[in-house]
Amino acid sequence: MAPTADRHDNRPDPDALLAAARQDGRGRLTIFLGAAPGVGKTYAMLTRARKLKADGIDIVVGLAETHGRAETAQLLDGLDVLPRVRLEHRGRMIEAFDLDGALARRPRLLIVDELASSNPEGARHPKRYQDIEELLEAGIDVWTALNVQHLESLSDVVADITGVKVRERIPDTVLRKADQVILVDLPPAELIERLKDGRIYLADTIQRAYERYFRLGNLTALRELALRRTADRVDDDMVDYLKRHAIEGPWATAERLIVCVGPDALSEKVVRTASRLASGLNAPWIVVSLERAEREVDDAAQARVDSWLRLAESLGAETRRIIASDFVTELIRLARREHATQIVLGAHSRPRWASWFSASLADEVAASASGLGVHLVTGEGEEPLRRPRRFPVGFVGWLRSGAVACVCVAAATLIGIGIDRVIPVPNVSLLFLMAVVVAAIRAGYGAALLAALLSGLAYNFFFIGPLYTFTIASPHEVFAFIVFLVAALLAGGLASRVREQAQTARARARAVQSLYDFAGKLSGTAKPEDVLWVAVAQLHTSFGRPAVVLTPREGELSLAAAWPPDAELGVADMTAARWAFEHGEPAGQDTGTLPSSPYQFRPMMNPDGAVGVYGLRWGGEAIDGVSERMMLAVMDQTAIALDRARLAEEAIAQGARLQGENLRAALLSSISHDLRTPLATITGAVTSLRQLGDRMSAASRDDLLLTIEEESARLSRFVANLLDMTRIEAGTLDARSDWIDVGDAIRAAQERCARYFPKLGIVTRIDPGLPLLRGDGVLLGQVLFNLLDNAAKYGGGQPVELYARVEGRDLVISVTDAGPGIPPEDLGAVFEKFFRRGNPDGRPPGTGLGLSIAKGFVEAMGGTITAESPAPQRQGRPRGTRMVLRFPLSEQERVEP
Repeated sequence: MAPTADRHDNRPDPDALLAAARQDGRGRLTIFLGAAPGVGKTYAMLTRARKLKADGIDIVVGLAETHGRAETAQLLDGLDVLPRVRLEHRGRMIEAFDLDGALARRPRLLIVDELASSNPEGARHPKRYQDIEELLEAGIDVWTALNVQHLESLSDVVADITGVKVRERIPDTVLRKADQVILVDLPPAELIERLKDGRIYLADTIQRAYERYFRLGNLTALRELALRRTADRVDDDMVDYLKRHAIEGPWATAERLIVCVGPDALSEKVVRTASRLASGLNAPWIVVSLERAEREVDDAAQARVDSWLRLAESLGAETRRIIASDFVTELIRLARREHATQIVLGAHSRPRWASWFSASLADEVAASASGLGVHLVTGEGEEPLRRPRRFPVGFVGWLRSGAVACVCVAAATLIGIGIDRVIPVPNVSLLFLMAVVVAAIRAGYGAALLAALLSGLAYNFFFIGPLYTFTIASPHEVFAFIVFLVAALLAGGLASRVREQAQTARARARAVQSLYDFAGKLSGTAKPEDVLWVAVAQLHTSFGRPAVVLTPREGELSLAAAWPPDAELGVADMTAARWAFEHGEPAGQDTGTLPSSPYQFRPMMNPDGAVGVYGLRWGGEAIDGVSERMMLAVMDQTAIALDRARLAEEAIAQGARLQGENLRAALLSSISHDLRTPLATITGAVTSLRQLGDRMSAASRDDLLLTIEEESARLSRFVANLLDMTRIEAGTLDARSDWIDVGDAIRAAQERCARYFPKLGIVTRIDPGLPLLRGDGVLLGQVLFNLLDNAAKYGGGQPVELYARVEGRDLVISVTDAGPGIPPEDLGAVFEKFFRRGNPDGRPPGTGLGLSIAKGFVEAMGGTITAESPAPQRQGRPRGTRMVLRFPLSEQERVEP
């Protein structure tokens, strides 16, 4: 039977499996959710805890708030309770949850009550849910309790229902990421009875709570919110289970929301409404901030937009920033690209006549969003979304604009009067148009508007009859005056817009140039410490604040660079920096972790994780969005440069390791061959003498003894070469500085070589009157012997020529053989350690150290050695290789007899 067509697709969802895999090693979070205080969340937690304790589970109560309820306090008997830590808060000592003690105790299950509470100032995190997140990361299971009104997305709804503004709030993502949500429910009437019986609050607060909060309608609405959130959570769990186990069944809808926000106050309500809508639809949502490309950045507006985006992120949204000239087109394009089904944006109340002149953003989106659902969020008394004002802000700005406008109009008036008295012209109004344009370019739209009005008055007063009055007699003059005013306003608006675009372009160009210069500086740095110094200098220059960079060294995070260089970090600063490095999250000032530190630390990330931490001293003033994006770009480039420097260092180290391994292999190869061969010869000769010595002739015994002597000398030379090379490598070679007779050194080397190579013919030519040389005679003799030894091995049995002469200011010694020569590609390598040219039997003679040692000795005496192959011909005979030694002669050496 052929398989059915749909079987191949019956596989688990990979994203669901990956999400489940990320939970390995992480603690599980259980939230006991209630509609209001007093429903029994803590009581339910402790009751379950006692049952698990009886089953042998390691469970500890880290924090449990009984609020004076006797029945709840009795449940703590028999449970392990973690001692609280005392912290100073606003001048008095209070008891708080001991996070470090809980991490050190590491129970299997920990109870931490009141998830939405704030911590005292001296705590590591300002909010308790952040403490719980750290416990979960450490692999500890946590139980906690939460009332539904503390969810961030519901805070405005709860305020409308109860009239009470909730101060303690948590992001909705905390509830969404919980592994289990247990609803603790109680009917509103029964909850009110518990309040009246004094089982929720103390007697002095019962009446106030009953009148303001614990009303039947309030509790019913809060109960509905809790039930809905729990139902949404159950649906999420079911969908995840179906995906992980590849079970066909009902799936969540494929809704996706695009939410548009701006700097107006209504945007906060838009974000919260969209969060509830996305939660109800089980839909992902993207919050978009659109900025006009031609507008200058308004710091106050940018700060408000940043706050809305942070709120959206805390509610679980993805955020985007898009720079565009046409809001509607870009928003629709984004919705199409992200396969969104609904767009949510704010709609302000407008007079009906305003739509005659221009459509609102909401109207334009609704008209263009074909196939998309558009949700409009309205608000009462909200500040409408306006284009960024082009008017100057502040008294000083108004004075400057007014002064510029008055000066421009006065100058145009005086020039016009002067021209009119000399040469009457009908188009003097062009001077005033020029004045409006100049005012717009110099001081913006406000100055242009004022200049247009003043120009109209001056033009009417001085140039339209009757003169020196504001009366216009002729109808065509009225029409000309109106046209002039409209033209002046339009010209001023266009000029001010061009000015703003030029200012924006200059600001963006400065930012791009700054990043370009920074990238150029990074490209010229090869060491990690240089990269870090360039980075902190760039941060300090760009933001005008002290900047620091910390990197791990020997397992501990330490200060690597700072600007100013005398910047110091305290204990709180180092703790925040370590937290940012270990958890990959911002810490310090204006964050949720250790905000008491004056620095804000952020991790420098690469694909392998955090490579360091950078920090800026905040100074109480937040950084706007443009500057923050520039800071992120700077540190991303720094992380890339650190990676590049690290890889370069690793490449150098790897090259050194490979070279060392090659040298080690060559050394072992040389030792294994060049020690084994003479030792085998010596051992064979000795064995023959011991076993057959009395039966051998005297000549045979002498031949064996000579063999032993030659091979022993060979071993001695091998060991001496190794010792000489060790001295050269270690830098302990100390060349003497004596007067040397080069002729004597050549003859001594020739005699020594004759003992080892008696059949080798050596032709020496020493120029008469050769001066004495300042150097080490022993080293020079060893160099000459090594060169003669090399010529004997590779010369093919032909005579070797050894010349000494003076060429210019140098004393030159050359050793020339008649062998096959050296290939051009090997000329530069003959002086390297263990380099050997092969012979016909495939095995090179010697260790490959002779020429390398000769080079080291020559350079120790201040000379140079080179190889030439083929050697220059002399008297028609070809030569194989010539080794040339050059020693520079001083004036004293050149005149020595």
